[in-house]
Amino acid sequence: MTRTFQSGAFAFVGAALAVSAFAAPASAHVTVQPAEAAADSYAQLTFTVPHGCNGSATKTLRVKLPDGILSAKPQMKPGWQVEIKTRKLDAAVAGPHGKSVSEVVDEVDWRGGPLPDNLYDTFGLVVRLPDKAGQVLYFPAVQECEQGVERWIEIPTSSQSADQLRAPAPAVRLKAKSP
Repeated sequence: MTRTFQSGAFAFVGAALAVSAFAAPASAHVTVQPAEAAADSYAQLTFTVPHGCNGSATKTLRVKLPDGILSAKPQMKPGWQVEIKTRKLDAAVAGPHGKSVSEVVDEVDWRGGPLPDNLYDTFGLVVRLPDKAGQVLYFPAVQECEQGVERWIEIPTSSQSADQLRAPAPAVRLKAKSP
C-alpha cells in the first residue's frame, strides 16, 4: 500500500526552526540523529542530507525502515511530497498501545525540492523502536538528484566498522531504557 501526501506552500516557521536546531552538522553522507536511542521507546529520528550528487540538487530521499519498527510517521516538509510504502507482516504481532499490527511502514520517500547542492536539509521520522538493546538498526537511504544518485546503503559485516565503508547506511544503536 502506498500513500502520498503533499504539503502546502506555507508551513509553520517555528516547527522548521525547532527541527533544524537539532540537526547534526553536515558530513560526507546522509546521517541520522540521534545515533543512539532507548530500545522499546518512541524516537524522533532526523535524517540529514548535507549535499547533492556531484554538484547536482537533491530531488528525492528514500529511507528503508529496518525490521522491528512497528510504527513510523514521517515529517511533512513544505515543497515536498511524502510517499509511505507499507508491507504486510507474515503474522500479526503485538504493537504499541496494545494494538495488533499486521502491516508496517517499509519505506518513506520525500520527493520535491529541489535541495541545492550548497545547502542541507533534514527529514524527520517518529518511530517506535524495538525492544532490542545493543542492536544497531540500519536505515538504507537513496538520494536521487537532478543528475545522479547516491546510495547510502552499505551495512558493515561483523568484521567491518562503518568507518570502512564508502557509502554507509544511517544507523541508530539501541541502548537499554533508563530505569
